[in-house]
Amino acid sequence: MLKKMRVLLADDEALIRLDLREILTDAGHDVIGEAANGQEAVDLARRLKPDFIIMDVKMPVMDGLAAAKIIDQEAIAPVLLLTAYSQQDIVDAARDSGVIAYLVKPIREEQLFPAMEIAASRFAELQELNAELEKLQETLETRKVVEKAKGILMAAHGMNEQEAYRKMQQFSMAKRISLKALAENIIAAAAKNK
Repeated sequence: MLKKMRVLLADDEALIRLDLREILTDAGHDVIGEAANGQEAVDLARRLKPDFIIMDVKMPVMDGLAAAKIIDQEAIAPVLLLTAYSQQDIVDAARDSGVIAYLVKPIREEQLFPAMEIAASRFAELQELNAELEKLQETLETRKVVEKAKGILMAAHGMNEQEAYRKMQQFSMAKRISLKALAENIIAAAAKNK
């Protein structure tokens, strides 16, 4: 079951926005903003941080594909793209812009809510994967820096790898700084003394 969401609508046709707002509010969702072009959609998305965005492809100023790409890059919310066309080039462009779901107009309730549910679920999964990737990259970066700092200590003080690491751990705990910050300080001090 789709949980209640704060939704941003973006379509240059006021009648389409009105129909969508009615469908969404009848189902218990909050329409927190409406945009008539892609640039407005990006601005409102940044400001309002909606849970979900429903956006038309063809809009003035900035089209929905360009707006969806920006919203995807900034990981603001999942985007469901609406279009009157089902041409392959639009489907390809939608996929490349980071759109998670795509519906062809006219929109029917029985299509909209399953598409929203799947898009919201995929977006959450992607957010988790990105967070995990960032954590892994940070761990790898820390490991690289610590290895380099250990090498400096081993060369400068004739320690073996275990001794260098143990000294770094002890100093890190005593001074209450992260092992990565300590390693960066060791590397910076060694570079200064060259």
